[in-house]
Amino acid sequence: MNKIYLKGVRAYGYVGYLPEENVLGQWFEVDATLWVDFEKSTYSDAIEDTVNYVSCIQKIEKLIQTQKYKLIERLAGAIADSLLEDPQIAQVELRVIKRPPIPNFQGSVAVEIRRSRSSQSGMSSIS
Repeated sequence: MNKIYLKGVRAYGYVGYLPEENVLGQWFEVDATLWVDFEKSTYSDAIEDTVNYVSCIQKIEKLIQTQKYKLIERLAGAIADSLLEDPQIAQVELRVIKRPPIPNFQGSVAVEIRRSRSSQSGMSSIS
């Protein structure tokens, strides 16, 4: 299985447990690895034989910009599920990074999730 890497996808959103995060918002950054069988495209040079990474980037940006969750873990799960809607993507691994407005903290917080098409179907009963 081949991989496509999306690095540094940035968007402004309102995800966070702290009240000011939901009002003021903040920048998020996502790095994603997509497991894709794109062998055919190495010969055909056709976008239909691989994953259109522009649409993947747009999905990530839209979720960050439009969804309001308390936890970045929930955002990571939503992004993973959205990317797995593409039948050519067998598995995703992604890292969601933010710099929360915590006094005297200049660093970042990140979560990492790996989800595959097979594990996704087992999660549908969780709400």
